[in-house]
Amino acid sequence: MTHVEEHKPIYKKIAIDIANKIVKGDIKEKDKISGRSVLASMYNVSPETIRRAVALLHESEVVSVSQGSGIEVLSISAAERFIIKNKDNEYLISVKENIRTLLEQHRKLDEQIQKSFEEITDYVERFQNISPFTLIEIEINNKCKILGKRISETRFFQNTGATIIAYRRNGEIIISPGPDYIFLEGDIIVVTGIKDVYDSVYDYIY
Repeated sequence: MTHVEEHKPIYKKIAIDIANKIVKGDIKEKDKISGRSVLASMYNVSPETIRRAVALLHESEVVSVSQGSGIEVLSISAAERFIIKNKDNEYLISVKENIRTLLEQHRKLDEQIQKSFEEITDYVERFQNISPFTLIEIEINNKCKILGKRISETRFFQNTGATIIAYRRNGEIIISPGPDYIFLEGDIIVVTGIKDVYDSVYDYIY
């Protein structure tokens, strides 16, 4: 049972069940459906719940309700439309819930990435006075000689003595890019290396 089904009101479940019986032929057009008290006993719910279920079917012109005549089935096609409409609504609710969940997961992941990047930056800053390594950022523009190439193709470390520990792209921070990272215009690469690392990297890529 899906999350949506679990939280669907009981009167709506009953209305859909009655509509299904009409479509399947268990209840025919022009048939009289049992009174509210009988339906309440059949579905083991209160008469008020049955009233709300029947009201839904009445609004959708699946049945007619009149004093004295009771509940009469009007249309199989209307019952079909009622079922489809409710399934579509359930689908949209389910999609909205999935999107909300994915956005929340994405937000948490962004927070974790940002925290990790800040920890790396803080670590380097705290130890830069006693460490020979330097942390720099360089933007990749359209004049870059290795634009569109992978790290593995450029032999980046062998040619610069530097290591790319992260890059920024479209506002996102990606930590520890692998050998398949491709240098794209607009990226800002975060590099660590010995004291002249900026000059060696800049000279190599430009």
